Amino acid sequence: MKIIICGAGQVGYGIAERLAQEDNDVSVIDTSASLVTAISEKLDVRGYVGHGAHPDMLARAGADQADMIIAVTLHDEINMMACQVAHSLFNVPVKIARIRAQQYLKPEYSNLFSRENLSIDVAISPEIEVGKMVLRRISFPGAEDVFRFADDTVSMIAIECMADCPVIDTPLKQLSQLFPDLVATVVGISRQGRLSIVDSGEQLQVGDLAYVICQRDHVRRTLGLFGHDEQAASRIVISGGGNIGQYVARNIETLQPKTRVKIIESDRPRAVALSEELNHTIVLNGSALDQSLLKQADIADADLMVSLTNSDQINILSSVMAKQSGCRKSLALINDTALQEMVEALGIDACINPRAVTISRVLQHVRKGRIRSVYAIERGAGEVIEAEALETSPLVGKPLRDLDLPEGIRIGAVFRAGAVLRPDGDFRVKAKDRVVLLAAAAAVRHVEQLFRVSIQYF
Repeated sequence: MKIIICGAGQVGYGIAERLAQEDNDVSVIDTSASLVTAISEKLDVRGYVGHGAHPDMLARAGADQADMIIAVTLHDEINMMACQVAHSLFNVPVKIARIRAQQYLKPEYSNLFSRENLSIDVAISPEIEVGKMVLRRISFPGAEDVFRFADDTVSMIAIECMADCPVIDTPLKQLSQLFPDLVATVVGISRQGRLSIVDSGEQLQVGDLAYVICQRDHVRRTLGLFGHDEQAASRIVISGGGNIGQYVARNIETLQPKTRVKIIESDRPRAVALSEELNHTIVLNGSALDQSLLKQADIADADLMVSLTNSDQINILSSVMAKQSGCRKSLALINDTALQEMVEALGIDACINPRAVTISRVLQHVRKGRIRSVYAIERGAGEVIEAEALETSPLVGKPLRDLDLPEGIRIGAVFRAGAVLRPDGDFRVKAKDRVVLLAAAAAVRHVEQLFRVSIQYF
């Protein structure tokens, strides 16, 4: 595919890196000469210094032959205009824009991005995507990562295998025999930083991070099976009352009304606005690095500190201070991948990478075939994919054990007629089934072929 990316910042770089690795023809536009130079030197992409919404710049980048434009600059208006110009002048088929200002995304303005108006096919809000991720992590303590598929009926959870994990050294095939009514399948293991797609004879070891695809209603039971029976947080302190913090607090008030939430926000006008909008959340004005303010927030009695400011350093330090003051768990938003590697050493329980969340949303629309959802794991080493099986798919009609599936693919669950099914060797995929699987990065192309409209694979 020929793809133009407007914006060479952290998100744009991450998307370009991933797409270039897959042999796409990628061009990147940014007003910063230093960013363009850096991305051109490190990645197999073409870089252009200029304004991503200007017609002449899009023309230089080959917009007349582009299959897709992905506008992820820091400015919503530039992203929107770049997509509009790409549509109006160059007829680019797929247009994706990152939109951060929540005012553009209100339900009453949903027609704004229609083909008749701004013609944006996909509007991605990093704040909402990250907010949803935070809420999932809060809902399932004990999970290192959580994502949902198939109309929220299927979950992918990453679970750390501790020394007291009951299923250590147990062949995976025995788990289905011991718990026949549990709709859960271990599809991958990250061991010493390396992801592997497992088969039924694999055994888990202490320190492994197991990736499990299961029915959403069976998540807590699955976590318990792995020795994680942590209780959900009932007292939460949020550092940062921006769009993400506000989204999280508002949804906790709606979905978990018994949970007590306090927000620490450094900007006074913003703190006042939050206190007026939120009904039950206590808003404190000041710095999350102020020990006296943390004490005022009753951090010693808190179950969870969620640090969501715009500063990685503040998020890290406030999480560390909260833990030292007696807070039971901490969750920090961290953009810098180098800083993420320090999380465990500093005693921070978990972190969320907003760039990874946004990249996963973009990949969903880059993938060919009937791909409904994508979530990248282990820094792109693998993808959990939900795809719809068609009549012409090689998957349909044969028992799974008789399929010559490419290496690096493991099916975890199938969504059929409102039910979540756990596939075994005798299972037969039917047309219109929605298949949730884990694929190694090298096998993603094979997955696309398996779910394409016409049979081209075998």
